[in-house]
Amino acid sequence: MSSPANHAIRPPSQAVPEAGDAGPAGETLGRPGPLGTAALLVNCSGEGFARARAFTRETLSCWSLDHRSDDATLVITELAANAVAHAVLRPAAGGATEVWLGLSLDPAHLLVTVSDPADEPPAYAPADVTALREHGRGLYIVDALAEEWGWTSRPPAGKSVWAKLSTAPPP
Repeated sequence: MSSPANHAIRPPSQAVPEAGDAGPAGETLGRPGPLGTAALLVNCSGEGFARARAFTRETLSCWSLDHRSDDATLVITELAANAVAHAVLRPAAGGATEVWLGLSLDPAHLLVTVSDPADEPPAYAPADVTALREHGRGLYIVDALAEEWGWTSRPPAGKSVWAKLSTAPPP
């Protein structure tokens, strides 16, 4: 079965367009790193989130990391949902709100990032485990699945929230 994100997936050794170039379906692609990176500019919509999940799964499959696909997809989904709910204040110039999704691979870790235009750090407040809340658990999920996570500022505006996952197969 084919996905709309297939065209943006490249093995680490295969060239991609220059950073900022538009892909075949209009997505903006990132530049590959030495061992492997992939980036996708995602519209903040149901279709955009589905594309982000497909992009994540297919990229990890291409990198022979299918065993990390479920965790990485869940982390990406939670970080992207947080970016939309808390960080994206107004639509971009074209009327659509967008965030960057990034995947970066080194021999021991997969780094997943979601970048947005807001400067405010992610809010990780103590959880009330007895409350049956519908929202507010995303960063707890990220914390449980990642070896470490955090955020970095992206001057002149914006931030990237990242999570580092092990590439090791499960025991």
